[in-house]
Amino acid sequence: MGATGATVLALKDYRARRQPLYFSRAELNLLLGLYSRNVARGIWRDYAIDHRDGLALFSVFRHTQEGPAFTIAKSAAAGAAEFTVFCGRERLRSARSLGEALDYFRAGPVLLPVALA
Repeated sequence: MGATGATVLALKDYRARRQPLYFSRAELNLLLGLYSRNVARGIWRDYAIDHRDGLALFSVFRHTQEGPAFTIAKSAAAGAAEFTVFCGRERLRSARSLGEALDYFRAGPVLLPVALA
């Protein structure tokens, strides 16, 4: 079999140039700590970690059959990481650190005093 007319192409030239983005060990500890507290309260039942082009995603589920209740996304823009909390497609909070983004879950409902007449 001859090699006439054949062109050899390097696949690395055609693949995406973005490096995969991952959660660090400290970030995973924060995420799994939040997850375990909510599992103990009976709110969340499952989680998933996903990696997409330039994103690392941590999703939590109330029921395994449903879509995620919340998704925490880590993205890298201009070399700095940004963390965003989503509920469905709604952006709830964005921050430069994971701790600041997770403050969304720490802020519980606020009880206001009712003025008695």
